[in-house]
Amino acid sequence: MTNKMKFDHWTLNLDNSNLAWLCFDKHESSANVLSSPVLKEFAAIIEHLELNLPSGLIIYSGKQNGFIMGADIKEFTKINEEKKAYALIRQGQKVLDALEDLACPTLSVINGYTLGGGLELAMACNYRIAIKSDRPIIGLPEVQLGLHPGFGGTVRAVKIAGVRAAMKLMLTGKPIRVNVAHKNGLIDRLCTDEEWQNQARSMIKAKPKQATAPVVEKILNLFFLRGFIVKTLIKQVSSKANKNHYPAPYAMIDLWKQHGASSVTGYRAEARSMAKLICGSTSRNLIRVFFLQNKLKSQFTASEININNIHVIGAGIMGGDIASWCALKGFNVTLQDRSSEDIAPALKRAEKLFTKKIRNKSDLDKTRMRLSEDLDGSGIPKADLIIEAIYENLEAKKELYKKLELNMKPTAILATNTSSILLEDLRADLMQPKKFIGLHFFNPVSQLPLVEIISCSDTDTDALQRGFNFVKKISKSPLLCKSSEGFIVNRILSPYMAEAMHLSEDGMASIDIDKIAVNFGMPMGPVELADTVGIDVALNVSKVLGKAFNRPIPKRLIDMVKNNELGKKSGAGFYTWTVDGATKPKATPSETAKIPHNAEDRLILPMLNEAIACLEEGIVNDSDMLDIGVIFGTGFAPFRGGPIQYAKERGLEEILSAFKELEAEHGSRFKAHPGWQNLN
Repeated sequence: MTNKMKFDHWTLNLDNSNLAWLCFDKHESSANVLSSPVLKEFAAIIEHLELNLPSGLIIYSGKQNGFIMGADIKEFTKINEEKKAYALIRQGQKVLDALEDLACPTLSVINGYTLGGGLELAMACNYRIAIKSDRPIIGLPEVQLGLHPGFGGTVRAVKIAGVRAAMKLMLTGKPIRVNVAHKNGLIDRLCTDEEWQNQARSMIKAKPKQATAPVVEKILNLFFLRGFIVKTLIKQVSSKANKNHYPAPYAMIDLWKQHGASSVTGYRAEARSMAKLICGSTSRNLIRVFFLQNKLKSQFTASEININNIHVIGAGIMGGDIASWCALKGFNVTLQDRSSEDIAPALKRAEKLFTKKIRNKSDLDKTRMRLSEDLDGSGIPKADLIIEAIYENLEAKKELYKKLELNMKPTAILATNTSSILLEDLRADLMQPKKFIGLHFFNPVSQLPLVEIISCSDTDTDALQRGFNFVKKISKSPLLCKSSEGFIVNRILSPYMAEAMHLSEDGMASIDIDKIAVNFGMPMGPVELADTVGIDVALNVSKVLGKAFNRPIPKRLIDMVKNNELGKKSGAGFYTWTVDGATKPKATPSETAKIPHNAEDRLILPMLNEAIACLEEGIVNDSDMLDIGVIFGTGFAPFRGGPIQYAKERGLEEILSAFKELEAEHGSRFKAHPGWQNLN
């Protein structure tokens, strides 16, 4: 290199052939992100190159973990006016326009994660090469934050990859592997880590034809065809996202419908649309949830967990699925129950999980070997972590622990997957009660990300930290909770599901109760949820929490369990269940007439009231942790930001007024908790 210019975040080198090599290495950051200072420097560099034109420009990353992770979304949270948001987006667009217009060939080198604004920058180059990798690293995930690409991505992605590939990438937000990106035209050439420099030089020198969408995709982009395709796209999106809750995917479809990836009108329209989304409550709450995920994972500092072997007792739905998930994540797992017949269904579900998640046969075989049936408990003396997942009965669990302590090694951690019983009661007879913790998973284990880590006031810190880091090791999000009946998630869900029973008793149809909850933003209604987790499980939790908080146990649940109407597991519950799912009878006119005007509040406000109670009792550290825990544990509408955030946005005065009205109509179960007055 003969000429070098150093900036805070960029380094520009000019070699003997007048080829410019631009390295992006964001100062004091583990990953490259496109912040305003970064883009300002980049704009100055492009302006310099316009005046001192090189033979070509190659942009690459100084970070080992990837090219560019995207825009700095923290900057979006500071903007409250659409006008300012529009100006910020246009600033980024103009910089990439200048890169695209540079009068020499340009090329970006993708060496790892290339997401959002990072891919948008790469698409503004003439060419893109990628270092081969099996990781899913190319993506436009903005829709997951309630946004869409804003630096020209909605236009360039369609121009380069075509309507179908580009829309799939943007509307799902799911990243793709580089070989798929290469097939779609987003990547021009794949190479190894050793050859990328020579490959970059050769492409710049050869100046091959730039990748554009295939002819059939260009035809699909014609105005008279877009209307037909839009109907299909909206149908696909509406099956997964309510337009009133998640406007971003619909905004993307509308942009394409109106502008067809036009370079003349598309960029400004994209900026206007993006500015509106940035200032909307959905994106603000989803961005907040994104940052809370990181906060959730940083409650303890990382350390060695010293856990290799896991023994799970109880091969039911929860225990069996915990065992298979741990095996999938690299742990050696022994699964114990009373008989092979009891364990067989768990192993069958494990095989289904493994074959779905693992493509490589060798890796699949290794994973299968890590999970084994263990009827006599031979894995107990070798286990570093023992997870008890038997039925919810205090005495049965305590009796089991007595036997376990005789055989487990002193350094092992004993954990329970109890969903409602106090840890103080469970550990009462243990020789090492301080090392006993709760690891409460949620069903289905493979899909729900939260694990509640339960502690008592004197729980050993090392045991907690090992449990915490174990949860992170299996790719779950740990929420630290104080021991209390129902902990956080079940305690907050309990009055919500109980109120569904009250609405049913008042004459509402189950399907209408569920519709109201889903329209609010819940992933499924409380009636379907009860059927899914099991009516017997719902009854057990109701008994424990009913005793603790002086609540009546719904008689309907008692009768259903007596009649073996256990929901999905027995085929009969509130709905009829088959392998194809639930059969839900339509509401009769008389049932529809009985839907009260405040049905949504009757379902949702009890959850909020219980959330306030949990905060006041210190069950969880703060309102942020409670919000993210309830979102991950119950599916509480993410676009609303969690129960506390929803309450704050709605307003304390309106919330308390609604409670007062409901209490007057339905009694003390709607009495507002005194802690509402302490809500900041």
